[in-house]
Amino acid sequence: MSTQSNTANHTNNTGDDSNVKKAAENVNPEQLQENLQQDKSVDAPEKLTDGEETPFIDDSLRTDN
Repeated sequence: MSTQSNTANHTNNTGDDSNVKKAAENVNPEQLQENLQQDKSVDAPEKLTDGEETPFIDDSLRTDN
């Protein structure tokens, strides 16, 4: 892969018209303060079924127990 095509792939992330830059420039300080002060509750995660539960590490291979 040439350097030119590799550079072209990354220009979208560094342009001045990025969504992050636009959002940062349009921050409403009052709304931000209000959002930080709100006590937002979240639901507990639902239980997985036996078929949905998959260990990341096979217990027979573990060396840390």
